[in-house]
Amino acid sequence: MTSYREVIADRDVVVCCGTGGVGKTTIAAATAMAAAAMGRRAAVVTIDPAKRLADALGITELGNDATIIEGPWPGTLGALMLDTKATFDDVVRRHATDDAQVERIFANRFYHNISTSLSGTQDYMAVEKLSQLHSSGDWDLVVVDTPPTRDALAFLEAPKLLTRLLDNAIYKLLISPGGGILRAVNRAASTVVRQLSRVVGAEVVDDAIEFFQTFQGMEQGFRDRADAMLRLLAADETTFVLIASPRSDTISEARYFVNRLGKADLAVGAVIVNRMLPSLSVDAARAVVLRDELAGGPLAGAAIALADHAAAAAGDDARVAELTAAVPEAVVARVPLLPGDVHDVDTLRRIAELLTAD
Repeated sequence: MTSYREVIADRDVVVCCGTGGVGKTTIAAATAMAAAAMGRRAAVVTIDPAKRLADALGITELGNDATIIEGPWPGTLGALMLDTKATFDDVVRRHATDDAQVERIFANRFYHNISTSLSGTQDYMAVEKLSQLHSSGDWDLVVVDTPPTRDALAFLEAPKLLTRLLDNAIYKLLISPGGGILRAVNRAASTVVRQLSRVVGAEVVDDAIEFFQTFQGMEQGFRDRADAMLRLLAADETTFVLIASPRSDTISEARYFVNRLGKADLAVGAVIVNRMLPSLSVDAARAVVLRDELAGGPLAGAAIALADHAAAAAGDDARVAELTAAVPEAVVARVPLLPGDVHDVDTLRRIAELLTAD
């Protein structure tokens, strides 16, 4: 592929990754909007609890189900914000053996904690939501706005972590009916359980044991779903888009993420560099010459500003070249620095047009 337009037209899933503050949410929304402009049915989902996506789309709020954004595009544009608890509830309903099991799980205090605040749950449910949207048949393209870079790695690894948990010997011991762990709890003979009880309280340990035993019978469904998620993330129809700004710290984070993706055998399909300084017809060396020649004259101030801008733009170009050299097969798109923040559909459309310009 030679352009970001081709990426948007050809893929079923685009996973947008990048460190905080680079405009990742904006680029994700603009990507979905560009797809809608091509006539595709595109949905963008954010797992960032901040309301930046809703703000960029000019609406009050987003929920766990897609909100259709009306606009002058032949396709369909939907947007949603992950509700971790609601998504987890849907997964439980899907895999439970009967309604009674659903009610027991929902009533369990440990389930309430892990479905709302446990680290890692959001990452797993984000991949689950992606899988739901992709398999629904309602969308030609699903665009995912992930958390900042290092957290996005947890997003990619979440299905593997669940599989490892279900295969863990301790988990299997916890769900054994009337077996070892319950006897250990009853006679306070287990060092691990005693220590956990001291730290988090005996009630929490009891709730956890009750939850895992209630969960019994659902493991295969969760394991199959996790395997399907991993296949989707690694499939040819999925591509990872790395968003960065030309600042040195975000370039370093982006290169880190490229390395981590490579180790997971996942390739970066495109690099979007946001907030680039506009290039000038005068290069940095020539701008310095002009600055020196015009020193002390009426155009001295303008010449200094020109030299400063040219030097900054050259620095941006050099840092971006280092990043793109690390992903030579990736499509590269540059979005210039705009005069204001993105807070409405019209500005977002402008970015979508810049992303897909030939």
